Amino acid sequence: MPRVAIITTSYPDKKPGNEAAGSFVEDFAIELSNSLPVSVVAAGSENSVDGDPSLTVRRFAVPRLPLSLLKPQMPWNWPSLMRTLLAGRKAMRACILEDRPDHVFALWVLPNGWWARTEAGRHQIPYSTWALGSDIWSLGRIPGVRLVLKQVLASAYCRYADGLGLCKDVERICDESCDFLPSTRMLPTPRAGSVSHSPPYRLAFLGRWHPNKGVDLMMAALAMLTPDDWASIDEVRVFGGGPLEPQVREAAATLAAKGRPVRIGGYLDKSDAADLIAWADYLMLPSRIESIPVVFSDAAQLGTPLITTPVGDLPALRNRYAFGVVAANIDANDYCEAIRMALTDQPGRFKEGLDAVAREFDLKEITRRFLDDIGIA
Repeated sequence: MPRVAIITTSYPDKKPGNEAAGSFVEDFAIELSNSLPVSVVAAGSENSVDGDPSLTVRRFAVPRLPLSLLKPQMPWNWPSLMRTLLAGRKAMRACILEDRPDHVFALWVLPNGWWARTEAGRHQIPYSTWALGSDIWSLGRIPGVRLVLKQVLASAYCRYADGLGLCKDVERICDESCDFLPSTRMLPTPRAGSVSHSPPYRLAFLGRWHPNKGVDLMMAALAMLTPDDWASIDEVRVFGGGPLEPQVREAAATLAAKGRPVRIGGYLDKSDAADLIAWADYLMLPSRIESIPVVFSDAAQLGTPLITTPVGDLPALRNRYAFGVVAANIDANDYCEAIRMALTDQPGRFKEGLDAVAREFDLKEITRRFLDDIGIA
């Protein structure tokens, strides 16, 4: 039977904060393994092989996780980068020699696509790439690295990206076609959850407390709401963690001191994440830079409308599907207005649009498309 190998730098190791990209890669691998044997080559804290007839996970030790913290622009990171590049290439080689895959799928383009191109190419095994954004937007700006990026993309059998605009960015780099393949994860059935038909409404945020995710922008917007606005809010729950934690906790304490119902919590596993999203009448997504976040499809799966900034592909998707409220601009004032608009609306009216998003972001359909594209169905 044909076998597919996935090589990735994001795969869950059950540590807090590793719920988003790594979680959807695992779900993709598991769903793929329902159709054929799958090997996963993934960065980890130590070398290990977890063998299974349908899903084998090979971890290779890297000096630092997450790898996104290693910047090639910073010379002091070069020793760790070199060790990482050598470890990943060695692990890819071992997978090819021992598991003998018929196709290699690189998540993401760099360094994973380079490992796939270098080692799979030596054995005439085709590989495909799935761009998630960071390698295109960040590494694509570095002249020497951009050339490698172009070579890896141009040699790929199939090229995917998890954003509509990101597909166009990939095509500009390599002058080859790139298809939209949504990233999504399988959430467990929440313990409870129902949309309110009238105020007061429940609002939630789930994600990294990082400037890119706009959690500070959201907290500033909440501070701008009037007492009348707050009369339409039952509770706001903000869960996650990251470098902006001091600012988030300080802003929440200031709101609480004024009697605002704001609750702060840490990272959540999949089950608790599903419960939080299902609990909310609106999920807040105030990102400054984004393509299509995984939490977007989480909300669609669970039928929770969103309050978003006009970032990445979200305005284009909002034109296709009525999934919630999109702010006019990426700033606290306009996000405050978006929250205010949501509070005067009915969450239930977005059900049809959310159902349509959930169908497009269905994991079974995504894996079926991939297998059809690579000729292994």
